[in-house]
Amino acid sequence: MAYLTAPLTIGNLHLKNRLVMPPMATSKAGPDGEITPELLQYYDEKTRGGYFGMVITEHSFVSADGKASANQISSADDDKVSGLSQLSDVIHKNGSPAVLQLNHAGSGTKQSVTGSQPVAPSPVMNPSKAEMELPHELTHREIERIANDFANAALRGKQAGFDGVEIHSCHGYLLDQFLSPLTNRRTDEYGGKIEDRIRIHLQVLKAVRNMVGRDFPVLFRLAVTDYMDGGLSLADSIAAAGLLEAAGTDIIDVSGGMCRYTAPGIEEMHYFTNQAKAIRRVVSIPVVVTGGIKTAKAAEELLQNHDADLVGVGRAVLHDSNWAKNAVKSLSV
Repeated sequence: MAYLTAPLTIGNLHLKNRLVMPPMATSKAGPDGEITPELLQYYDEKTRGGYFGMVITEHSFVSADGKASANQISSADDDKVSGLSQLSDVIHKNGSPAVLQLNHAGSGTKQSVTGSQPVAPSPVMNPSKAEMELPHELTHREIERIANDFANAALRGKQAGFDGVEIHSCHGYLLDQFLSPLTNRRTDEYGGKIEDRIRIHLQVLKAVRNMVGRDFPVLFRLAVTDYMDGGLSLADSIAAAGLLEAAGTDIIDVSGGMCRYTAPGIEEMHYFTNQAKAIRRVVSIPVVVTGGIKTAKAAEELLQNHDADLVGVGRAVLHDSNWAKNAVKSLSV
């Protein structure tokens, strides 16, 4: 059996193979974040046949001030549970487990989207996108409220029938802003050394666990590099992964930070692999790697080399809805 088609069990999560459909924003939700027929059709098309071991949905905003862009999925209100149930049902019907990604944009959004001034760990401009706005520095009470927003959104995901949730700390969004020295200039217990910059992550994880229980899978999508001077170091990413594992995270999903989901100036495939490999060496929970993986052969080699436990393939699947089917079948002969 090929490595890519080997099953994997993580707690209550049973995966038929190691291929992951990672989160990719579609902007197909309704104006208030409601699930639309167009969104359901998209996920039906991409997941048909059940060729993914796990499907992680595009990011959903956990509160109104955390909305990243127009037509983003919402997990912020109880009235969204029925629509989210339709989304999990489509993915389940097609034969794959479904994980709901939860996010707060922080300073990775604009007032025109949220209706309020963006928030962040520190009042500095977000370097992950062009033409951003100066954010308001979060107070301790606001941080506590956001942790509770993540927890309530996680419960909605569980109520909607999802098999787990993924907490988003990548791509220049709020939790990533706390992680990166480029955007976290705080001098209190949420800034400085990595153990303090990741304090909010542990606070969010604890709140989520208290809400959904220990047996409900919780993934963390963790930024491992900014590819910018003065940005996140690999040593800090490794330390962060270890702290998240110790606090009860089930899976670490590796991606970029302020560089978002690409690596500037790097043309070859799988450009977050070295970081994933380094993290996998120090944690005992499964590690997912994404980033420029375009062929089944490349995915198989990453697993054979023990660079990761699961492989996320995004852009190739976005451009070819039969990619997963062809990949699995090519390794099954």
